Amino acid sequence: MAGVPHHDAVAARVREGARDWRHTRTERLLLDAYDPADLPALGALHADARVWRHFPSGRHHDLARTAATVAADAAWWARDGLAPWSVRLAAAGPGSPVVGRVGCSVPDGRPWWNVYYRLAPAVHGAGLALEAARHAVAAAYDVDPARPVLAFLVEHNVGSRRTAEALGLRLVRRGPDVGNPDADAVRLVFLDRDPTPEVEAALARLTV
Repeated sequence: MAGVPHHDAVAARVREGARDWRHTRTERLLLDAYDPADLPALGALHADARVWRHFPSGRHHDLARTAATVAADAAWWARDGLAPWSVRLAAAGPGSPVVGRVGCSVPDGRPWWNVYYRLAPAVHGAGLALEAARHAVAAAYDVDPARPVLAFLVEHNVGSRRTAEALGLRLVRRGPDVGNPDADAVRLVFLDRDPTPEVEAALARLTV
C-alpha cells in the first residue's frame, strides 16, 4: 500500500505515549497482529457460511480474498499502530489455533476507527467477541482518542447489535445497505460520540 510508513514510525508513536498493541491479551484471549502462518485458519474462518449468516455475500470463497484482507491488516499496523488481531484462546496457549479476527482499523483513510469482530462458531456464546472488542476499543482510545469508534452492521444481526451497544456505541444512522445484493437489507451505523460534520459527510458518501 502506497504511503505506508516504515515500522519505525509505529515505534516512534509508541515512544510518544501509546502502547505497542501488536501483541496483547485479555483475561481469556491472546491477541496478535497478523502473521502469515495465520492465513489458513483465517481463510477457513472467513469461508465458513455460519459466520456470514446475516451477510452471505461477505463470505470468502477463495483464500486469495482472505489474503488480500489480512494484507490490509499488515499495512494498517504499519501506518496506524493498530489493526485487527488474530484471536486465540489463552487457555490453549501461544501458537494455538486461531479462533477469530477482532480489532479496530482506519480503512481507506476514513475519519473513524472501524471496530470489527468475527469469531469461529465453536467459540460463540461465551462473550468472547465482546471481550475482544472492548480491548480493541481501549486500544483505539490509547492510539488516537480523538478519532471516533464506529461499527457498521445489518439490522437483522441482533447479536452484533447487542455487542455494539455493550461497547457503549449508539445508533446514529439507519438506511439502505449500499452494495448489499439483498435490496431489502438495512444498514445501521453505531458511534461512540456525536458525529462531527466530517464524519457525517463521510457517512453520507457511503450511503448514497
